[in-house]
Amino acid sequence: MSHNPANIEGDRRALQIRLRRIIGQLKGVESMVAGDYECAEVMNQIVSARSALKSLAEKILVEHVEHCIGEADTPEQRRRDLKEVTTMLRRYVE
Repeated sequence: MSHNPANIEGDRRALQIRLRRIIGQLKGVESMVAGDYECAEVMNQIVSARSALKSLAEKILVEHVEHCIGEADTPEQRRRDLKEVTTMLRRYVE
Protein backbone atom coordinates (compact mmCIF):
# COMPACT_ATOMS: atom_id res chain seq x y z
CA MET A 1 0.00 0.00 0.00
CA SER A 2 3.00 2.25 0.12
CA HIS A 3 3.10 4.96 -2.48
CA ASN A 4 6.85 4.75 -2.69
CA PRO A 5 7.52 3.15 -6.09
CA ALA A 6 10.37 1.10 -4.65
CA ASN A 7 8.00 -0.60 -2.19
CA ILE A 8 4.84 -1.07 -4.26
CA GLU A 9 5.52 -4.66 -5.33
CA GLY A 10 6.67 -5.74 -1.88
CA ASP A 11 3.67 -4.13 -0.23
CA ARG A 12 1.32 -5.67 -2.77
CA ARG A 13 2.79 -9.13 -2.14
CA ALA A 14 2.48 -8.66 1.63
CA LEU A 15 -1.19 -7.76 1.24
CA GLN A 16 -1.79 -10.73 -1.05
CA ILE A 17 -0.20 -13.06 1.49
CA ARG A 18 -2.44 -11.63 4.22
CA LEU A 19 -5.50 -12.02 2.02
CA ARG A 20 -4.62 -15.62 1.12
CA ARG A 21 -4.27 -16.40 4.82
CA ILE A 22 -7.69 -14.86 5.51
CA ILE A 23 -9.25 -16.77 2.61
CA GLY A 24 -7.69 -19.95 3.97
CA GLN A 25 -9.18 -19.25 7.38
CA LEU A 26 -12.62 -18.68 5.86
CA LYS A 27 -12.36 -21.88 3.82
CA GLY A 28 -11.46 -23.61 7.05
CA VAL A 29 -14.63 -22.23 8.65
CA GLU A 30 -16.64 -23.46 5.67
CA SER A 31 -15.17 -26.96 6.05
CA MET A 32 -15.75 -26.93 9.78
CA VAL A 33 -19.40 -25.95 9.34
CA ALA A 34 -19.86 -28.73 6.79
CA GLY A 35 -18.08 -31.17 9.12
CA ASP A 36 -18.71 -32.26 12.65
CA TYR A 37 -16.78 -29.62 14.60
CA GLU A 38 -17.56 -28.21 18.00
CA CYS A 39 -19.11 -24.74 17.99
CA ALA A 40 -16.21 -23.39 20.07
CA GLU A 41 -13.68 -24.58 17.46
CA VAL A 42 -15.66 -22.92 14.67
CA MET A 43 -15.97 -19.70 16.65
CA ASN A 44 -12.23 -19.65 17.34
CA GLN A 45 -11.56 -19.83 13.61
CA ILE A 46 -14.13 -17.09 12.92
CA VAL A 47 -12.56 -14.83 15.57
CA SER A 48 -9.14 -15.43 14.05
CA ALA A 49 -10.36 -14.51 10.56
CA ARG A 50 -12.14 -11.43 11.87
CA SER A 51 -9.00 -10.32 13.66
CA ALA A 52 -6.95 -10.76 10.48
CA LEU A 53 -9.48 -8.69 8.49
CA LYS A 54 -9.42 -5.98 11.17
CA SER A 55 -5.63 -5.87 11.05
CA LEU A 56 -5.65 -5.62 7.25
CA ALA A 57 -8.22 -2.81 7.30
CA GLU A 58 -6.21 -0.90 9.88
CA LYS A 59 -3.04 -1.21 7.79
CA ILE A 60 -4.83 0.12 4.72
CA LEU A 61 -6.34 3.03 6.68
CA VAL A 62 -3.00 4.01 8.22
CA GLU A 63 -1.20 3.81 4.89
CA HIS A 64 -3.89 5.96 3.28
CA VAL A 65 -3.69 8.61 5.98
CA GLU A 66 0.11 8.70 6.01
CA HIS A 67 0.67 8.72 2.28
CA CYS A 68 -2.39 10.16 0.58
CA ILE A 69 -3.42 12.86 3.02
CA GLY A 70 0.08 13.61 4.26
CA GLU A 71 1.21 14.25 0.70
CA ALA A 72 -1.80 16.17 -0.64
CA ASP A 73 -0.67 18.96 -2.97
CA THR A 74 -3.40 21.49 -2.21
CA PRO A 75 -5.74 22.35 0.67
CA GLU A 76 -8.63 21.36 -1.62
CA GLN A 77 -7.11 17.92 -2.20
CA ARG A 78 -6.47 17.52 1.52
CA ARG A 79 -10.14 18.30 2.28
CA ARG A 80 -11.28 15.70 -0.29
CA ASP A 81 -8.88 13.14 1.12
CA LEU A 82 -10.01 13.83 4.70
CA LYS A 83 -13.64 13.42 3.66
CA GLU A 84 -12.75 10.09 2.05
CA VAL A 85 -10.99 8.92 5.23
CA THR A 86 -13.94 9.98 7.34
CA THR A 87 -16.24 7.91 5.14
CA MET A 88 -13.86 4.93 5.35
CA LEU A 89 -13.70 5.20 9.16
CA ARG A 90 -17.48 5.38 9.48
CA ARG A 91 -17.82 2.22 7.42
CA TYR A 92 -15.04 0.53 9.37
CA VAL A 93 -16.62 1.09 12.79
CA GLU A 94 -20.12 0.05 11.76
